[in-house]
Amino acid sequence: ESTHLGDCPICFLPLPIDNDKSNMMACCSKTICNGCDRANQIREVEGKLLRKCLFCRTAAPKSQEEAARIQMKRIEVNDPVAMRRMGFERQEKEDYDGAFAYFTKATALGDVGAHFHLSRMYHEGKGVEMNEKKVWHHLEEAAIKGHPKARHNLGCLEAGNGRADRAVKHWIIAAKLGFDGSLEILKDAFGKGLVSKEDFAAALRAHQAAVDATKSPQREAAELAREELEKIKRHREREVVAGNLSSLS
Repeated sequence: ESTHLGDCPICFLPLPIDNDKSNMMACCSKTICNGCDRANQIREVEGKLLRKCLFCRTAAPKSQEEAARIQMKRIEVNDPVAMRRMGFERQEKEDYDGAFAYFTKATALGDVGAHFHLSRMYHEGKGVEMNEKKVWHHLEEAAIKGHPKARHNLGCLEAGNGRADRAVKHWIIAAKLGFDGSLEILKDAFGKGLVSKEDFAAALRAHQAAVDATKSPQREAAELAREELEKIKRHREREVVAGNLSSLS
């Protein structure tokens, strides 16, 4: 089984569930794994080449303003992925009305991720009135199309309603798609006798297979580089805090 994310269009390996391990290109709305993206960046730097999208070969935007213009062009041609991304950006800025409008348009065009975002808006009551029926509806739409977090959340809702057997079935499906959160819950459920040994073992094997399918030497190198950058960032932040404290003493 594969998730709603599909495969990287460059290396054709399944995309990781973790969004930090891939990049969505504003120019064509294609999601490219960090392994391919980093390998291309190294090639461009070593060859002193112009930075371009690895998929459509469009030159990379030189500013945030240019990137925003490119994104709006994608929205104007009814690109559901671009609409979902704009919805997320509006949500981050607490423009919930704008977020709701973009997510709704994206779902009408078949975007799976937008269904998941709408389920959260209806659950939290941000920008819309809380509506449990619509939470279920959007989660089910996303889960059917392979969204592991939506499937996991359906399990949580079923558990909250006292339907442990149905909850376990949802968590098993999500775990088999590679979702760590569902696997952790299944471990606890197995300890409580809510999951059979056979079902738990099958979920473990399928989860590991799903995770392994997303791995490659290029992706592992990219992840190490990303972790190193995060360490440097945290170190610099600590230095800034220490400097500010010193100035106060």
